[in-house]
Amino acid sequence: MFVLFEEDGAFKAGSLLADNDASLQVEMVSGKRAKIKAANVLLRFREPAASALLDAAEPVAEGIEAEFLWECAGDGEFSFLDFARDYYGHEASPVEATAILLALHAAPVYFHRKGKGRFRKAPADILAAALAGLEKKRQQALAIERMVETLKGGQLPPEFPPLLRELLYKPDRNKPETKALETACADLGVAAVHLLARCGAIRSAHDYHFQRFLNEYFPRGTGFPDCAVPEAGAGLPRAEVRAFSIDDAATTEIDDAFSVQALPGIGWRVGIHIAAPGLGILPGSPLDAVARERLSTVYMPGNKITMLPDAVVERFTLSAGRNCPAVSLYLTVSPELEITGHESRLEIVPVVANLRHHEIEPLFNEATLAAGLPEFAFCDELKLLWQLACACEGRRGKPSAVQGVNDYNFAIEGDLADAEHCRVEISERKRGSPLDKLVAELMIVANSTWGGLLAEKGIAAIYRAQTAGKVRMTTSPLPHDGLGVAQYAWSSSPLRRYVDLVNQWQLIAHLQDLTPHFGGKGKTSNDALFAAMRDFDLTYAAYAEFQRGMERYWCLRWLRQQGLTEIDATVRRENLVKLDHLPLLQRVPSLPELPPGQRVRLALGEIDELTLEFDCRHLETLGAAEAVADDEAAGD
Repeated sequence: MFVLFEEDGAFKAGSLLADNDASLQVEMVSGKRAKIKAANVLLRFREPAASALLDAAEPVAEGIEAEFLWECAGDGEFSFLDFARDYYGHEASPVEATAILLALHAAPVYFHRKGKGRFRKAPADILAAALAGLEKKRQQALAIERMVETLKGGQLPPEFPPLLRELLYKPDRNKPETKALETACADLGVAAVHLLARCGAIRSAHDYHFQRFLNEYFPRGTGFPDCAVPEAGAGLPRAEVRAFSIDDAATTEIDDAFSVQALPGIGWRVGIHIAAPGLGILPGSPLDAVARERLSTVYMPGNKITMLPDAVVERFTLSAGRNCPAVSLYLTVSPELEITGHESRLEIVPVVANLRHHEIEPLFNEATLAAGLPEFAFCDELKLLWQLACACEGRRGKPSAVQGVNDYNFAIEGDLADAEHCRVEISERKRGSPLDKLVAELMIVANSTWGGLLAEKGIAAIYRAQTAGKVRMTTSPLPHDGLGVAQYAWSSSPLRRYVDLVNQWQLIAHLQDLTPHFGGKGKTSNDALFAAMRDFDLTYAAYAEFQRGMERYWCLRWLRQQGLTEIDATVRRENLVKLDHLPLLQRVPSLPELPPGQRVRLALGEIDELTLEFDCRHLETLGAAEAVADDEAAGD
């Protein structure tokens, strides 16, 4: 005697060894013995053999049409044995009954299971809906197959253009277009970005990286909403100074300027003047919402996305020939270059010059300072400020710039909309020049002094702290060990960083004897301040990562543009090297074990601008190891 039974959702046949009331002992076709429940037995039979039953029934079941079975079935619940008898018009054989069971089981759209071997035909409306769903899936499968073949042929399916941004940057794996793209990529063994590029979906590698960033951080575009440009400075006193700024040629958001006045018998009064958008942009205003959303200006070679609208920047930037509202810090400096006092003011500052690095550095540098400066505008003021900066640096006991690290400027010639045809020039300048030191030290003085003032008055602020080697944002006036100051509150770039704007609001409130927006005396922080600090920290890091990525892109473009096959580099650590004259770090798996600072020569291979990767291998080791500066050393 043999039995057909159901176990774990599958039909099995075996030889009956023992028959009890509630259970049976069965030997499976494989020879394994098992105890099964009597309720799971669907059919008892003598022939064919257990091993042959399912093999014989399956081809018969495949020839039975589910639609015809549905038409034959009544509306009530039924057993497959009863239905088999009606279907065949006689007592069904074990093979015929099993074939009906398999056919019913394989058509869940037409028949709903109601128990072991029992079924009920699906209602007509439910069946129609299910069949429509199956047809939709079938058509979708055909569409996916068509899209796959189109992609593999190097063309975009017509469904793709409206979804390209999504497919490139945030694909929905439930959509047929994504499934087609993944299938085509798997068949061809390529990444999605490379296949889409091959099909003409990507205008340029530059556009791909830029749009990916915009998709995440500027999904509504980089345009600004309509906001009134605020007036500011009415009623403020006019400073009797001649202020000048020091910036590179591309700077339009001029946040800081300086002035020097002689104080006979005392020394000098040095002015550090910071643009004051906080006088016109009020907390909670539409412009505040714009700045709060962006949190910082985004920088990249050849382009930038400003935190504030151009018209607002133009209103508050410290442009030459204008009287500009400013928050000024005046330092009283002795002939020994000691800072003997300070005073903060809100005032109108006349800016008489915007000095640019490329114009001033040939005249004002280490060599000319040593040999004697030539005569040029603001020569004496720059020399005094540099001497003050050196004295401040000495008192802090920390360098204002990491020695041995270079800065790089990117000049892009051409229209970025057609980046593939742009030419890039990358210039290298040593960090820590006299101009760098001058500006850096005076900004450290301003940010640490104003941070101390806010802390002393119990006014909430956002600080940049470094303790135990870790740099972080905090609402507590903690030390910045890397700079050697007791506290450091970013306040010197309110046109470019939201944190600086927040701290400027707090400082302005103190100077005007008003209640600070983000907490006053006795209250060091509030939820809005914490949220602004947290969001800024995350966003600022993301913007910096994007900037590094775009610089890497243009470095790869430069390598390709120059047609280089070899380049020298310096070992940083393990198999990480820095390429000469470029801000480009690269892993070289073939590099032998070498100490940091070791000079090497590399062979350049294939460059992939879409992934920002390139191949290179070690050719030879050059000379002895040199001292290496840490490119990632903590700054401000």
